[in-house]
Amino acid sequence: MSSDSFGIGGPRHLSRRRFVQGLAAGGAIASLGLWPRSSWALKGPGNANVLSGTEFDLSIGETPMNFTGRTRPAITVNGSIPAPLLRWREGTTVNLRVSNALPAGSIHGSDTSIHWHGIVLPANMDGVPGLSFDGIRRGETFHYRFAVRQGGTYWYHSHSAFQEQAGLYGPLVIDPIEPEPFTYDRDYVVMLSDWTDLDPASLFSRLKKMPGHDNYYKRTVGDFFRDVKKDGFGATIEDRKMWGQMRMTPTDLSDVNANTYTYLMNGTTALGNWTALFRSGEKLRLRFINGSAMTYFDVRIPGLKMTVVAADGLYVHPVTVDEFRIAVAETFDVIVEPSGQDAFTIFAQDSGRTGYVSGTLAVREGLRAPVPALDPRPILTMTDMGMDHTGMGGMDMSGDKGMEGGCGANMGMAGMQHEQKQPASDPYAGHDMNAMQGSSMAGMNHGNGMQSHPASETRNPLVDNQAMTTSSRLDDPGNGLRDNGRTTLTYAMLKSTFDDPDGRDPGREIELHLTGHMEKFSWGFNGQKFSQVAPLRLNYGERVRIVLVNDTMMTHPIHLHGMWSDVEDDKGNFLVRKHTVDMPPGSKRSYRVRADALGSWAYHCHLLYHMEAGMMRAVRVEEAGA
Repeated sequence: MSSDSFGIGGPRHLSRRRFVQGLAAGGAIASLGLWPRSSWALKGPGNANVLSGTEFDLSIGETPMNFTGRTRPAITVNGSIPAPLLRWREGTTVNLRVSNALPAGSIHGSDTSIHWHGIVLPANMDGVPGLSFDGIRRGETFHYRFAVRQGGTYWYHSHSAFQEQAGLYGPLVIDPIEPEPFTYDRDYVVMLSDWTDLDPASLFSRLKKMPGHDNYYKRTVGDFFRDVKKDGFGATIEDRKMWGQMRMTPTDLSDVNANTYTYLMNGTTALGNWTALFRSGEKLRLRFINGSAMTYFDVRIPGLKMTVVAADGLYVHPVTVDEFRIAVAETFDVIVEPSGQDAFTIFAQDSGRTGYVSGTLAVREGLRAPVPALDPRPILTMTDMGMDHTGMGGMDMSGDKGMEGGCGANMGMAGMQHEQKQPASDPYAGHDMNAMQGSSMAGMNHGNGMQSHPASETRNPLVDNQAMTTSSRLDDPGNGLRDNGRTTLTYAMLKSTFDDPDGRDPGREIELHLTGHMEKFSWGFNGQKFSQVAPLRLNYGERVRIVLVNDTMMTHPIHLHGMWSDVEDDKGNFLVRKHTVDMPPGSKRSYRVRADALGSWAYHCHLLYHMEAGMMRAVRVEEAGA
C-alpha cells in the first residue's frame, strides 16, 4: 500500500490554535487535495491519509476525537476521520485487507464492516452484514477483492449498527481509463458530514422517545401576528387550525439538526477552516460527497458559479448553478474558476437552516472570506407536505383519528373550510374541505391523478400520512431554495452524457411507497418494516421499472446496492443514472434497473436512523427458475 503519490512539496504545519479549533485529537484530515500538476502540490496531514494503488491495509479502531471541546470515542480507519481517501484506477483489481481492531467493550459494538457505496462488484464483496457476508469480528481481517469497472467520485462507510455516524466513512476516487470530458488544474475532495458527542445508539433511542427533540424553532406569537399582517386574521387562524389538526408543525424539517450535530468538512469544523489552494484563473475540480448520517446540505460558493460535471460518479452534461442541495450519500463534481479575489468561502448550510460548515478556497493558507448568514428558516408548505396545486395530495381526508396521533395521522379535516381570505401561497384557496370529509381515498385509484395505495397501508398504525396527489418534482429545487434569487440545481437539470445503457423497455413495474409514523419514529416501505417482509425478487438480466411514492412528510435518499438506478423524466425517457435517488415529500419518481448482479442486496433509505427504524428491504437477484 502506498501513500499519496499525487504531489510533492514542503510540509504544512498546523498551529495549536487551529488544531484545537477544528481538528480532532485523533488525527482528523485537514486537507483532501489531489493535484494533476504536482509542482503545486503540498504535503500535509490530509495527504498523508491518501492511499493509492491496488493493495490496501485498513484498520478499524476506536480513537478519541474532540470537535466540540469534549473528547469522545470515534470509529476510525487508520486513526482518521474521515477514513483515508482511497485512489483506485479503473481496470485494475483491488485488494483491501480490513482488520477489526475495535477494543473490547466498545460502545460501538464488536463487529464491523465496510460497504463500497455506488461500486459495482460481486454481492459477497458489498459489505452488508446479514445479507452479503457475516461481518468482520473483533480481531479478524476480511479480504475484499474485486475488479474496478468504473470511474468517478464515490465513498465508503460502515454498514454495522451506527458506526457510520461515529466516524466510519471515507472518500473514494477512481481514475477512469478514458480521458475525461472536461479539464481542470487542481482536484479536491470536499466531504461533508455530521458529528454528535452522543452515543449514536442513545441518539436513536431519543428519536424513538422524543422525535421532535431538535425542533426548537416552532412558530411563536410573533409569527402569528406577522402572518395576520400579511395574510389576514381569518386566513391565519385557518392555517393554524389546519396544522393543529394535522398534529404537525410546519417547522419540523429534519429529525436531527445543529442543535445536536456539529457539521464537518473533511473532518474539520468551520472554525478549523479547511482550505484548498489555487492560483487565480485556475480551474478547480471539487468533488462534493455527503457522508452524513442524517443531514441534507445546501452548498454554494458566494462569488463563484459552479459547473456540475458529474453526479454520483458519472458524467452529466455541464450545468452551471449558484447552489445545489446534496442529499445524504450523493456526490456531485463541480468545476469552479476562482479569480478576482484571494479567498472564497465554501458554504454548506443544513436544509433546516440550523447550522453550517464552511471552508475556504484561497491563494495561500490563513485567508478567509466572509461567511454568509444562514438563510431564513424555511416553513413547510402544502407542496412540501405532498399537496400540489391541483389536488388534495398528502392528505387522507377520512377524518379517522385511529392511528394514534402522529404528524398528519389521517388529518381529519372536519370543520375546516378553505374558501376565502387564504394566503396567496395556499393551494387550497377556494376548496371546501368539508366536502372531502369522510371520503377515505386510501387504496382507491380515481383515474384523475389521485394516488392509489397498497392495502398494507390501510389502517396501519405505522403509517401517519398518505400522498393523495403526487408529481415527480424533478424541477423543484426543494424547500428553502425556491425563488431565493440564486440558480439552484434540480434533478431535471441533470442529464447523463450517455444514452440509456440498457435500451430495453422494462418488462415489469414495481411500485413501492415510502411510509412512516413521525411520532413513533417508525419507517418502512408500504407500511412494513424490514423485519416484516420477504426480499424483493428480480430475475437475473431483466429490466424492471421501480416507481417510488413518498407518502411521508420527510425527504428520503433511496439507495439500491449493486445496481444502477436510471432515473426517468416525466415522459418516461432516460434522464440520469444514479446510485442514490432523492425522494422529496409527496413525490413520485421512477427509474429503471437492470438486474445484472446476482445475489442479495440492500435497498434502503440512506438516512441512517430511518434505515435502522425499518426503511430497508432486501433485493434478491436470481437466475430465472431458481
